[in-house]
Amino acid sequence: MSRGSNLNNSRVAASKGVAFSKSPVLAVRLPVWRSRVVLFVLFAAFAALAGRALWLQGVSTQFLQKQGEIRYARTLDLPATRGKITDRDGQVLASSIPVKAIWAIPDDVQEAPPAKLKQLARLLDMSDAELQKKLDSDRGFVYLKRQVEQDVATKITELGIEGIQTRKEYKRFYPQGEVTTHVVGFTNVEDMGQESMELAQQKTLQGVPGSRRVIKDRLGHIVEDIESVREPHDGKDLTLSIDSKIQYIAFTQVKDAVEKFHAKAGAAVVLDVHTGEVLALANWPTYNPNDRSKLTGEQLRNRVMTDTFEPGSSLKPFTVGLALDEKRITPHTMFDTGPGSMVIADRVIHDTHPHYMIDVQTIIQKSSNIGTSKIALGMPAEDMWEMFTKVGFGQQPKWGFPGAVAGRVRPYKSWRPIEQANMSFGQGISVSLIQLARAYMIYARDGDIIPLSFQKVHEAPHGTQVVSAKTAAEMREMLEMVTQPGGSAVKAQVPGYRVGGKTGTAQKFLNGHYSQTKYIGNFVGMAPMSDPRFIIAVMIDEPGGPVHVGGDVAGPIFSTLAAQALRAKNVAPDSDLTHIIIPESAAQGNM
Repeated sequence: MSRGSNLNNSRVAASKGVAFSKSPVLAVRLPVWRSRVVLFVLFAAFAALAGRALWLQGVSTQFLQKQGEIRYARTLDLPATRGKITDRDGQVLASSIPVKAIWAIPDDVQEAPPAKLKQLARLLDMSDAELQKKLDSDRGFVYLKRQVEQDVATKITELGIEGIQTRKEYKRFYPQGEVTTHVVGFTNVEDMGQESMELAQQKTLQGVPGSRRVIKDRLGHIVEDIESVREPHDGKDLTLSIDSKIQYIAFTQVKDAVEKFHAKAGAAVVLDVHTGEVLALANWPTYNPNDRSKLTGEQLRNRVMTDTFEPGSSLKPFTVGLALDEKRITPHTMFDTGPGSMVIADRVIHDTHPHYMIDVQTIIQKSSNIGTSKIALGMPAEDMWEMFTKVGFGQQPKWGFPGAVAGRVRPYKSWRPIEQANMSFGQGISVSLIQLARAYMIYARDGDIIPLSFQKVHEAPHGTQVVSAKTAAEMREMLEMVTQPGGSAVKAQVPGYRVGGKTGTAQKFLNGHYSQTKYIGNFVGMAPMSDPRFIIAVMIDEPGGPVHVGGDVAGPIFSTLAAQALRAKNVAPDSDLTHIIIPESAAQGNM
Protein backbone atom coordinates (compact mmCIF):
# COMPACT_ATOMS: atom_id res chain seq x y z
CA MET A 1 0.00 0.00 0.00
CA SER A 2 1.25 3.39 -0.82
CA ARG A 3 2.22 6.05 1.77
CA GLY A 4 -0.65 8.38 0.75
CA SER A 5 -3.15 5.58 1.23
CA ASN A 6 -2.01 4.95 4.88
CA LEU A 7 -2.37 8.65 5.78
CA ASN A 8 -5.87 8.72 4.47
CA ASN A 9 -6.81 5.60 6.49
CA SER A 10 -5.57 7.30 9.77
CA ARG A 11 -7.65 10.36 9.15
CA VAL A 12 -10.67 8.20 8.51
CA ALA A 13 -10.08 6.38 11.83
CA ALA A 14 -9.82 9.64 13.74
CA SER A 15 -12.95 10.95 12.22
CA LYS A 16 -14.75 7.78 13.35
CA GLY A 17 -13.94 8.53 17.09
CA VAL A 18 -10.99 6.29 17.73
CA ALA A 19 -9.43 7.50 21.14
CA PHE A 20 -5.86 8.80 21.16
CA SER A 21 -5.19 6.74 24.30
CA LYS A 22 -5.32 3.66 22.20
CA SER A 23 -1.89 4.69 21.21
CA PRO A 24 0.61 2.73 23.26
CA VAL A 25 2.66 5.89 23.77
CA LEU A 26 -0.23 7.93 25.25
CA ALA A 27 -1.92 5.24 27.29
CA VAL A 28 -2.72 6.09 31.02
CA ARG A 29 -1.31 3.45 33.35
CA LEU A 30 -2.66 4.89 36.79
CA PRO A 31 -5.41 2.97 38.64
CA VAL A 32 -8.93 4.36 38.53
CA TRP A 33 -9.41 4.51 42.35
CA ARG A 34 -6.63 7.09 42.79
CA SER A 35 -8.47 9.83 40.97
CA ARG A 36 -11.52 9.09 43.03
CA VAL A 37 -9.57 9.51 46.28
CA VAL A 38 -8.26 12.89 45.16
CA LEU A 39 -11.76 13.94 44.26
CA PHE A 40 -13.04 12.84 47.68
CA VAL A 41 -10.30 14.73 49.53
CA LEU A 42 -11.09 17.93 47.68
CA PHE A 43 -14.76 17.52 48.42
CA ALA A 44 -14.11 16.90 52.13
CA ALA A 45 -11.88 20.01 52.35
CA PHE A 46 -14.54 22.21 50.80
CA ALA A 47 -17.13 20.67 53.12
CA ALA A 48 -14.96 21.39 56.19
CA LEU A 49 -14.44 25.01 55.15
CA ALA A 50 -18.15 25.44 54.52
CA GLY A 51 -18.94 23.89 57.92
CA ARG A 52 -16.41 26.10 59.70
CA ALA A 53 -17.77 29.21 57.98
CA LEU A 54 -21.29 28.20 58.92
CA TRP A 55 -20.21 27.63 62.55
CA LEU A 56 -18.38 30.94 62.92
CA GLN A 57 -20.87 33.12 61.07
CA GLY A 58 -24.11 31.44 61.97
CA VAL A 59 -23.76 29.58 65.26
CA SER A 60 -20.76 30.88 67.28
CA THR A 61 -20.12 34.54 66.53
CA GLN A 62 -18.45 35.54 69.82
CA PHE A 63 -14.91 34.67 68.76
CA LEU A 64 -14.92 36.85 65.64
CA GLN A 65 -16.63 39.67 67.48
CA LYS A 66 -14.04 39.50 70.25
CA GLN A 67 -11.15 39.53 67.78
CA GLY A 68 -12.68 42.48 66.00
CA GLU A 69 -13.16 44.44 69.20
CA ILE A 70 -9.55 43.88 70.15
CA ARG A 71 -8.58 45.78 67.03
CA TYR A 72 -10.91 48.75 67.37
CA ALA A 73 -12.50 48.84 70.85
CA ARG A 74 -10.66 50.11 73.94
CA THR A 75 -11.48 50.48 77.63
CA LEU A 76 -10.14 53.81 78.87
CA ASP A 77 -9.47 54.53 82.54
CA LEU A 78 -11.09 57.67 83.89
CA PRO A 79 -8.86 58.91 86.73
CA ALA A 80 -10.53 60.10 89.93
CA THR A 81 -9.46 63.42 91.38
CA ARG A 82 -7.48 62.97 94.59
CA GLY A 83 -9.02 64.72 97.59
CA LYS A 84 -7.62 68.04 98.78
CA ILE A 85 -5.68 68.39 102.01
CA THR A 86 -6.38 71.55 104.00
CA ASP A 87 -5.29 72.98 107.32
CA ARG A 88 -7.72 73.39 110.21
CA ASP A 89 -9.01 76.70 108.79
CA GLY A 90 -9.56 75.43 105.24
CA GLN A 91 -6.35 76.71 103.68
CA VAL A 92 -5.29 74.32 100.91
CA LEU A 93 -2.08 72.40 101.59
CA ALA A 94 -2.34 69.89 98.71
CA SER A 95 -4.52 69.74 95.61
CA SER A 96 -4.58 67.98 92.24
CA ILE A 97 -4.25 69.81 88.95
CA PRO A 98 -5.02 68.25 85.52
CA VAL A 99 -2.00 67.39 83.39
CA LYS A 100 -1.24 65.07 80.46
CA ALA A 101 0.72 61.88 79.97
CA ILE A 102 2.48 61.81 76.57
CA TRP A 103 2.67 58.34 75.00
CA ALA A 104 3.59 56.95 71.61
CA ILE A 105 3.13 54.05 69.19
CA PRO A 106 6.82 53.65 68.22
CA ASP A 107 6.22 52.06 64.79
CA ASP A 108 4.06 55.01 63.68
CA VAL A 109 6.39 57.69 65.06
CA GLN A 110 9.48 56.38 63.26
CA GLU A 111 8.24 57.89 59.99
CA ALA A 112 7.91 61.39 61.47
CA PRO A 113 10.11 64.19 60.04
CA PRO A 114 13.36 64.61 62.02
CA ALA A 115 12.67 68.32 62.53
CA LYS A 116 9.41 67.59 64.33
CA LEU A 117 11.08 64.95 66.49
CA LYS A 118 13.64 67.56 67.55
CA GLN A 119 10.82 69.91 68.52
CA LEU A 120 9.13 67.08 70.44
CA ALA A 121 12.33 66.33 72.39
CA ARG A 122 12.70 70.01 73.30
CA LEU A 123 9.11 70.23 74.53
CA LEU A 124 9.59 67.08 76.60
CA ASP A 125 12.79 68.55 78.08
CA MET A 126 14.93 65.65 76.93
CA SER A 127 17.77 65.15 74.44
CA ASP A 128 17.27 63.75 70.96
CA ALA A 129 19.11 60.59 72.02
CA GLU A 130 16.83 60.08 75.04
CA LEU A 131 13.73 60.44 72.90
CA GLN A 132 15.06 58.08 70.23
CA LYS A 133 15.91 55.49 72.88
CA LYS A 134 12.28 55.47 74.03
CA LEU A 135 11.01 55.26 70.44
CA ASP A 136 13.31 52.32 69.68
CA SER A 137 11.20 50.16 71.97
CA ASP A 138 9.73 47.00 70.44
CA ARG A 139 6.51 47.51 72.39
CA GLY A 140 3.35 48.82 70.82
CA PHE A 141 2.90 51.45 73.54
CA VAL A 142 5.45 53.52 75.45
CA TYR A 143 5.21 56.51 77.78
CA LEU A 144 7.42 59.41 76.73
CA LYS A 145 6.74 61.57 79.78
CA ARG A 146 4.23 61.72 82.60
CA GLN A 147 2.57 64.71 84.24
CA VAL A 148 3.22 67.21 81.45
CA GLU A 149 1.70 70.66 81.93
CA GLN A 150 -1.39 71.42 79.84
CA ASP A 151 0.19 74.19 77.75
CA VAL A 152 3.15 71.97 76.83
CA ALA A 153 0.83 69.08 75.95
CA THR A 154 -1.14 71.39 73.64
CA LYS A 155 2.04 72.38 71.78
CA ILE A 156 2.95 68.69 71.39
CA THR A 157 -0.47 67.92 69.96
CA GLU A 158 -0.14 70.82 67.51
CA LEU A 159 3.01 69.22 66.05
CA GLY A 160 0.70 66.66 64.44
CA ILE A 161 3.15 63.76 64.73
CA GLU A 162 1.46 60.49 63.82
CA GLY A 163 1.54 58.00 66.70
CA ILE A 164 1.92 60.60 69.50
CA GLN A 165 -1.04 60.61 71.90
CA THR A 166 -1.97 62.24 75.21
CA ARG A 167 -3.83 60.91 78.22
CA LYS A 168 -5.48 62.88 81.02
CA GLU A 169 -4.05 62.46 84.52
CA TYR A 170 -3.46 64.53 87.65
CA LYS A 171 -0.45 66.04 89.36
CA ARG A 172 -0.27 66.98 93.02
CA PHE A 173 0.50 70.61 93.86
CA TYR A 174 1.57 71.86 97.30
CA PRO A 175 0.96 75.61 97.72
CA GLN A 176 3.07 75.96 100.89
CA GLY A 177 5.94 73.89 99.54
CA GLU A 178 8.73 73.12 102.01
CA VAL A 179 6.94 74.70 104.98
CA THR A 180 4.40 71.88 105.45
CA THR A 181 5.96 69.03 103.50
CA HIS A 182 6.90 66.87 106.51
CA VAL A 183 3.27 66.91 107.62
CA VAL A 184 1.55 66.63 104.24
CA GLY A 185 4.02 64.41 102.35
CA PHE A 186 3.83 63.84 98.59
CA THR A 187 2.61 61.43 95.89
CA ASN A 188 4.42 59.62 93.09
CA VAL A 189 3.76 59.77 89.35
CA GLU A 190 0.89 57.31 89.78
CA ASP A 191 -0.71 59.70 92.30
CA MET A 192 -0.09 57.28 95.17
CA GLY A 193 0.88 58.68 98.59
CA GLN A 194 4.53 58.18 99.50
CA GLU A 195 5.10 60.08 102.74
CA SER A 196 3.34 61.51 105.80
CA MET A 197 -0.43 62.14 105.57
CA GLU A 198 -0.53 61.54 101.82
CA LEU A 199 0.56 57.98 102.61
CA ALA A 200 -1.33 57.53 105.88
CA GLN A 201 -4.67 58.57 104.32
CA GLN A 202 -4.13 57.03 100.87
CA LYS A 203 -7.44 55.13 100.83
CA THR A 204 -9.43 58.20 101.85
CA LEU A 205 -7.75 60.56 99.42
CA GLN A 206 -7.32 58.49 96.27
CA GLY A 207 -10.95 57.88 95.27
CA VAL A 208 -12.09 55.19 92.80
CA PRO A 209 -11.19 55.53 89.08
CA GLY A 210 -13.86 54.98 86.42
CA SER A 211 -13.75 53.59 82.88
CA ARG A 212 -15.47 53.92 79.49
CA ARG A 213 -15.57 51.93 76.22
CA VAL A 214 -14.62 53.69 72.98
CA ILE A 215 -13.88 52.87 69.33
CA LYS A 216 -10.52 53.96 67.99
CA ASP A 217 -9.07 54.03 64.48
CA ARG A 218 -5.68 52.56 63.65
CA LEU A 219 -3.96 55.82 64.60
CA GLY A 220 -5.41 55.71 68.08
CA HIS A 221 -7.96 58.47 67.59
CA ILE A 222 -11.30 58.07 69.37
CA VAL A 223 -14.02 57.67 66.76
CA GLU A 224 -17.01 56.89 68.93
CA ASP A 225 -18.03 56.48 72.59
CA ILE A 226 -19.72 53.13 73.20
CA GLU A 227 -20.64 53.19 76.87
CA SER A 228 -19.65 54.39 80.32
CA VAL A 229 -18.64 51.27 82.25
CA ARG A 230 -18.05 52.94 85.63
CA GLU A 231 -18.21 56.54 86.76
CA PRO A 232 -15.16 57.81 88.69
CA HIS A 233 -15.62 58.72 92.35
CA ASP A 234 -13.32 61.49 93.55
CA GLY A 235 -11.37 61.11 96.79
CA LYS A 236 -12.52 62.73 100.01
CA ASP A 237 -10.96 65.93 101.28
CA LEU A 238 -8.84 65.76 104.43
CA THR A 239 -8.74 68.46 107.11
CA LEU A 240 -5.55 68.41 109.17
CA SER A 241 -5.03 69.75 112.67
CA ILE A 242 -2.20 71.97 111.41
CA ASP A 243 -2.54 75.73 111.82
CA SER A 244 -0.75 77.29 108.83
CA LYS A 245 0.18 80.46 110.72
CA ILE A 246 1.79 78.59 113.61
CA GLN A 247 3.36 76.13 111.18
CA TYR A 248 5.06 78.93 109.26
CA ILE A 249 6.36 80.51 112.49
CA ALA A 250 7.76 77.16 113.68
CA PHE A 251 9.40 76.50 110.33
CA THR A 252 11.13 79.87 110.05
CA GLN A 253 12.30 79.77 113.67
CA VAL A 254 13.86 76.31 113.29
CA LYS A 255 15.52 77.26 110.00
CA ASP A 256 16.96 80.48 111.45
CA ALA A 257 18.27 78.69 114.54
CA VAL A 258 20.01 75.96 112.53
CA GLU A 259 21.74 78.62 110.43
CA LYS A 260 22.57 80.80 113.45
CA PHE A 261 24.17 78.03 115.47
CA HIS A 262 25.68 76.23 112.44
CA ALA A 263 23.81 73.11 113.49
CA LYS A 264 23.32 69.86 111.61
CA ALA A 265 19.53 69.94 111.90
CA GLY A 266 16.59 71.20 113.94
CA ALA A 267 12.96 70.40 114.66
CA ALA A 268 9.94 71.74 116.53
CA VAL A 269 6.41 70.58 117.33
CA VAL A 270 3.43 72.44 118.80
CA LEU A 271 0.57 70.58 120.53
CA ASP A 272 -2.85 71.78 121.63
CA VAL A 273 -3.16 70.86 125.32
CA HIS A 274 -6.96 70.66 125.27
CA THR A 275 -7.47 68.47 122.18
CA GLY A 276 -4.15 66.72 121.52
CA GLU A 277 -4.04 68.23 118.03
CA VAL A 278 -0.67 68.74 116.35
CA LEU A 279 -0.75 72.43 115.40
CA ALA A 280 2.72 72.56 113.86
CA LEU A 281 5.51 70.17 112.96
CA ALA A 282 8.66 71.62 111.39
CA ASN A 283 12.04 70.23 110.34
CA TRP A 284 15.21 71.62 108.84
CA PRO A 285 16.71 70.59 106.46
CA THR A 286 13.61 70.05 104.37
CA TYR A 287 12.65 69.86 100.66
CA ASN A 288 10.19 71.27 98.14
CA PRO A 289 7.57 68.60 97.29
CA ASN A 290 6.82 70.39 94.01
CA ASP A 291 10.40 69.77 92.82
CA ARG A 292 11.99 66.60 94.18
CA SER A 293 14.70 66.30 91.52
CA LYS A 294 17.44 66.91 94.11
CA LEU A 295 15.83 65.22 97.11
CA THR A 296 18.24 63.64 99.61
CA GLY A 297 17.77 61.37 102.59
CA GLU A 298 18.69 64.13 105.03
CA GLN A 299 15.98 66.38 103.61
CA LEU A 300 13.40 63.61 103.66
CA ARG A 301 13.89 62.70 107.34
CA ASN A 302 11.02 63.76 109.56
CA ARG A 303 13.11 64.25 112.69
CA VAL A 304 10.14 65.09 114.90
CA MET A 305 8.66 61.64 114.29
CA THR A 306 11.43 59.27 113.21
CA ASP A 307 14.63 60.38 114.98
CA THR A 308 15.26 59.25 118.53
CA PHE A 309 17.73 60.80 120.94
CA GLU A 310 18.63 60.80 124.61
CA PRO A 311 16.61 63.72 126.00
CA GLY A 312 18.93 64.62 128.85
CA SER A 313 17.56 66.81 131.64
CA SER A 314 14.16 67.35 130.01
CA LEU A 315 13.34 63.89 131.40
CA LYS A 316 13.94 64.94 135.03
CA PRO A 317 10.35 66.18 135.64
CA PHE A 318 9.07 62.60 135.21
CA THR A 319 11.40 61.20 137.86
CA VAL A 320 10.55 64.00 140.27
CA GLY A 321 6.83 63.89 139.40
CA LEU A 322 6.69 60.17 140.19
CA ALA A 323 8.32 60.67 143.58
CA LEU A 324 5.91 63.53 144.35
CA ASP A 325 2.93 61.43 143.33
CA GLU A 326 4.05 58.52 145.52
CA LYS A 327 4.53 61.02 148.40
CA ARG A 328 8.16 60.07 148.79
CA ILE A 329 9.12 63.76 148.60
CA THR A 330 7.58 67.23 148.61
CA PRO A 331 8.71 70.29 146.63
CA HIS A 332 10.59 71.41 149.74
CA THR A 333 12.36 68.14 150.64
CA MET A 334 16.08 68.85 151.02
CA PHE A 335 18.88 66.90 149.32
CA ASP A 336 22.63 67.25 149.74
CA THR A 337 24.17 67.44 146.27
CA GLY A 338 27.64 68.08 147.69
CA PRO A 339 30.38 69.83 145.76
CA GLY A 340 28.95 68.80 142.39
CA SER A 341 29.97 65.14 142.03
CA MET A 342 28.75 61.79 143.26
CA VAL A 343 30.18 58.28 142.80
CA ILE A 344 27.90 55.32 142.04
CA ALA A 345 29.79 52.04 141.75
CA ASP A 346 32.75 53.03 139.55
CA ARG A 347 31.02 55.92 137.76
CA VAL A 348 30.96 59.61 138.64
CA ILE A 349 27.88 61.81 138.17
CA HIS A 350 28.51 65.54 137.84
CA ASP A 351 26.59 68.79 138.18
CA THR A 352 27.79 71.79 136.20
CA HIS A 353 27.95 73.81 139.44
CA PRO A 354 28.12 72.79 143.10
CA HIS A 355 24.76 73.35 144.82
CA TYR A 356 25.22 71.56 148.19
CA MET A 357 21.93 71.48 150.14
CA ILE A 358 18.98 72.29 147.91
CA ASP A 359 15.30 71.40 147.87
CA VAL A 360 13.39 69.51 145.15
CA GLN A 361 12.12 72.60 143.34
CA THR A 362 15.68 73.92 143.15
CA ILE A 363 16.84 70.55 141.79
CA ILE A 364 14.48 71.16 138.84
CA GLN A 365 15.31 74.86 138.54
CA LYS A 366 19.09 74.32 138.58
CA SER A 367 18.82 70.97 136.76
CA SER A 368 20.87 68.97 139.24
CA ASN A 369 21.87 65.50 138.05
CA ILE A 370 22.95 64.48 141.55
CA GLY A 371 19.71 65.57 143.19
CA THR A 372 17.61 63.77 140.57
CA SER A 373 19.73 60.62 140.91
CA LYS A 374 19.22 60.54 144.68
CA ILE A 375 15.46 60.90 144.21
CA ALA A 376 15.47 58.07 141.63
CA LEU A 377 17.53 55.67 143.75
CA GLY A 378 14.97 56.05 146.55
CA MET A 379 12.29 54.41 144.35
CA PRO A 380 11.88 50.91 142.89
CA ALA A 381 13.12 50.64 139.29
CA GLU A 382 9.77 49.09 138.34
CA ASP A 383 7.91 52.26 139.36
CA MET A 384 10.13 54.41 137.14
CA TRP A 385 9.70 52.01 134.23
CA GLU A 386 5.91 52.09 134.62
CA MET A 387 5.96 55.90 134.69
CA PHE A 388 7.97 56.04 131.47
CA THR A 389 5.71 53.58 129.67
CA LYS A 390 2.51 55.31 130.82
CA VAL A 391 3.59 58.56 129.18
CA GLY A 392 4.47 56.68 125.99
CA PHE A 393 8.24 56.20 126.10
CA GLY A 394 9.29 52.93 124.46
CA GLN A 395 5.75 52.38 123.14
CA GLN A 396 4.80 52.22 119.47
CA PRO A 397 2.79 55.38 118.69
CA LYS A 398 -0.78 54.90 117.41
CA TRP A 399 -1.34 58.30 115.88
CA GLY A 400 -1.89 57.18 112.30
CA PHE A 401 1.34 58.77 111.10
CA PRO A 402 3.77 56.59 109.09
CA GLY A 403 7.31 56.25 110.37
CA ALA A 404 6.62 57.22 113.99
CA VAL A 405 9.09 55.34 116.18
CA ALA A 406 8.76 53.82 119.64
CA GLY A 407 12.09 54.85 121.14
CA ARG A 408 13.74 52.59 123.71
CA VAL A 409 13.29 51.90 127.40
CA ARG A 410 15.10 48.81 128.61
CA PRO A 411 13.26 46.36 130.93
CA TYR A 412 13.62 47.47 134.55
CA LYS A 413 14.83 44.05 135.73
CA SER A 414 18.18 44.65 134.03
CA TRP A 415 18.76 48.11 135.52
CA ARG A 416 21.81 48.57 137.73
CA PRO A 417 21.91 51.50 140.20
CA ILE A 418 24.11 53.60 137.88
CA GLU A 419 21.72 52.94 134.97
CA GLN A 420 18.70 53.89 137.04
CA ALA A 421 20.46 57.10 138.05
CA ASN A 422 21.40 57.87 134.44
CA MET A 423 17.86 57.30 133.21
CA SER A 424 16.51 59.66 135.85
CA PHE A 425 18.23 62.54 134.05
CA GLY A 426 17.72 61.30 130.48
CA GLN A 427 20.68 59.08 129.62
CA GLY A 428 20.32 55.45 128.54
CA ILE A 429 16.78 56.06 127.25
CA SER A 430 15.76 57.25 123.78
CA VAL A 431 12.64 59.13 122.70
CA SER A 432 11.39 61.10 119.70
CA LEU A 433 10.69 64.82 120.00
CA ILE A 434 6.94 64.35 119.62
CA GLN A 435 6.93 61.61 122.29
CA LEU A 436 8.68 63.98 124.67
CA ALA A 437 6.22 66.79 123.92
CA ARG A 438 3.20 64.54 124.45
CA ALA A 439 4.59 63.23 127.76
CA TYR A 440 4.50 66.81 129.13
CA MET A 441 0.70 66.66 128.71
CA ILE A 442 0.43 65.18 132.20
CA TYR A 443 1.75 68.43 133.68
CA ALA A 444 0.05 70.83 131.27
CA ARG A 445 -3.26 69.09 132.04
CA ASP A 446 -4.45 67.81 135.41
CA GLY A 447 -2.25 64.74 135.46
CA ASP A 448 -3.84 62.88 132.53
CA ILE A 449 -2.60 62.22 129.01
CA ILE A 450 -4.60 62.17 125.77
CA PRO A 451 -3.94 60.78 122.27
CA LEU A 452 -2.44 62.99 119.60
CA SER A 453 -4.23 63.73 116.34
CA PHE A 454 -3.01 65.00 112.98
CA GLN A 455 -6.59 65.59 111.86
CA LYS A 456 -8.88 68.30 113.15
CA VAL A 457 -10.66 67.23 116.34
CA HIS A 458 -14.27 68.22 116.96
CA GLU A 459 -14.64 66.68 120.43
CA ALA A 460 -12.01 66.66 123.14
CA PRO A 461 -10.77 63.10 123.81
CA HIS A 462 -10.85 61.37 127.18
CA GLY A 463 -7.56 61.20 129.03
CA THR A 464 -5.77 58.47 130.97
CA GLN A 465 -4.73 59.52 134.47
CA VAL A 466 -0.99 59.16 135.14
CA VAL A 467 -0.40 61.40 138.18
CA SER A 468 -2.74 63.34 140.45
CA ALA A 469 -3.94 66.85 139.67
CA LYS A 470 -2.06 68.01 142.80
CA THR A 471 1.22 66.58 141.50
CA ALA A 472 0.64 68.23 138.11
CA ALA A 473 0.08 71.62 139.76
CA GLU A 474 3.23 71.28 141.89
CA MET A 475 5.28 70.37 138.81
CA ARG A 476 3.93 73.35 136.88
CA GLU A 477 5.22 75.64 139.62
CA MET A 478 8.68 74.05 139.41
CA LEU A 479 8.74 74.21 135.61
CA GLU A 480 7.87 77.90 135.74
CA MET A 481 10.87 78.49 138.02
CA VAL A 482 13.14 77.08 135.26
CA THR A 483 12.35 80.10 133.05
CA GLN A 484 12.70 82.68 135.81
CA PRO A 485 15.94 84.36 136.91
CA GLY A 486 18.23 81.71 138.38
CA GLY A 487 16.77 78.98 136.18
CA SER A 488 18.37 77.16 133.25
CA ALA A 489 16.01 78.57 130.60
CA VAL A 490 15.66 82.30 131.20
CA LYS A 491 15.88 82.85 127.43
CA ALA A 492 12.58 80.98 127.07
CA GLN A 493 10.62 83.76 128.80
CA VAL A 494 7.74 85.34 126.88
CA PRO A 495 6.79 88.98 127.54
CA GLY A 496 3.20 89.18 128.75
CA TYR A 497 2.87 85.48 129.54
CA ARG A 498 3.90 83.07 132.26
CA VAL A 499 5.71 80.09 130.77
CA GLY A 500 7.48 77.04 132.08
CA GLY A 501 9.44 74.07 130.84
CA LYS A 502 12.65 72.12 131.06
CA THR A 503 15.94 72.23 129.20
CA GLY A 504 17.87 69.21 128.01
CA THR A 505 21.44 68.96 126.71
CA ALA A 506 22.50 65.45 125.82
CA GLN A 507 25.86 64.23 124.61
CA LYS A 508 25.42 62.17 121.46
CA PHE A 509 26.24 58.48 121.83
CA LEU A 510 28.58 57.66 118.95
CA ASN A 511 30.63 54.50 118.34
CA GLY A 512 29.93 53.18 121.83
CA HIS A 513 30.95 56.36 123.66
CA TYR A 514 29.44 59.69 124.64
CA SER A 515 30.86 62.43 122.43
CA GLN A 516 32.54 65.40 124.12
CA THR A 517 31.91 67.70 121.16
CA LYS A 518 28.52 66.75 119.70
CA TYR A 519 25.31 67.54 121.55
CA ILE A 520 21.55 67.73 121.10
CA GLY A 521 20.02 70.74 122.83
CA ASN A 522 16.30 70.70 123.52
CA PHE A 523 13.61 72.50 125.43
CA VAL A 524 10.04 71.43 126.18
CA GLY A 525 7.71 74.05 127.58
CA MET A 526 4.09 75.09 128.00
CA ALA A 527 2.19 78.38 127.93
CA PRO A 528 0.47 80.18 129.53
CA MET A 529 1.06 78.64 132.94
CA SER A 530 -2.20 79.98 134.40
CA ASP A 531 -4.10 77.71 131.98
CA PRO A 532 -1.74 75.89 129.58
CA ARG A 533 -2.88 76.01 125.96
CA PHE A 534 0.24 74.93 124.05
CA ILE A 535 3.09 72.50 124.55
CA ILE A 536 6.09 73.38 122.41
CA ALA A 537 9.13 71.14 122.02
CA VAL A 538 12.30 72.26 120.20
CA MET A 539 15.43 70.28 119.32
CA ILE A 540 18.71 71.49 117.78
CA ASP A 541 21.05 68.73 116.58
CA GLU A 542 24.80 69.30 116.86
CA PRO A 543 24.96 73.09 117.33
CA GLY A 544 28.41 74.37 116.43
CA GLY A 545 30.62 76.66 118.45
CA PRO A 546 30.70 77.17 122.21
CA VAL A 547 26.92 77.60 122.61
CA HIS A 548 25.25 74.20 122.72
CA VAL A 549 23.10 73.88 125.86
CA GLY A 550 19.34 73.54 125.47
CA GLY A 551 18.49 76.76 127.28
CA ASP A 552 20.62 78.81 124.87
CA VAL A 553 19.91 77.13 121.51
CA ALA A 554 16.33 75.87 121.95
CA GLY A 555 14.98 78.24 124.60
CA PRO A 556 14.89 81.34 122.34
CA ILE A 557 13.01 79.42 119.65
CA PHE A 558 10.38 78.44 122.22
CA SER A 559 10.10 82.06 123.33
CA THR A 560 9.42 83.46 119.85
CA LEU A 561 7.22 80.59 118.78
CA ALA A 562 5.14 80.68 121.97
CA ALA A 563 4.72 84.47 121.82
CA GLN A 564 3.46 84.45 118.24
CA ALA A 565 1.27 81.37 118.70
CA LEU A 566 -0.41 82.82 121.80
CA ARG A 567 -1.14 86.07 120.01
CA ALA A 568 -2.31 84.30 116.84
CA LYS A 569 -4.89 82.43 118.93
CA ASN A 570 -5.84 85.52 120.94
CA VAL A 571 -4.84 83.97 124.26
CA ALA A 572 -5.09 86.60 126.99
CA PRO A 573 -1.81 87.63 128.68
CA ASP A 574 -1.35 86.43 132.26
CA SER A 575 1.86 88.24 133.26
CA ASP A 576 3.15 91.78 133.81
CA LEU A 577 6.53 90.82 132.31
CA THR A 578 7.29 93.32 129.53
CA HIS A 579 10.69 92.06 128.42
CA ILE A 580 12.93 89.05 128.89
CA ILE A 581 15.05 89.30 132.05
CA ILE A 582 18.48 87.66 131.74
CA PRO A 583 20.69 88.44 134.75
CA GLU A 584 24.40 88.68 133.97
CA SER A 585 25.13 86.13 136.66
CA ALA A 586 22.35 83.77 135.60
CA ALA A 587 23.31 80.23 136.50
CA GLN A 588 23.59 77.95 133.53
CA GLY A 589 21.60 74.73 133.83
CA ASN A 590 23.03 71.27 133.72
CA MET A 591 22.36 69.26 130.62
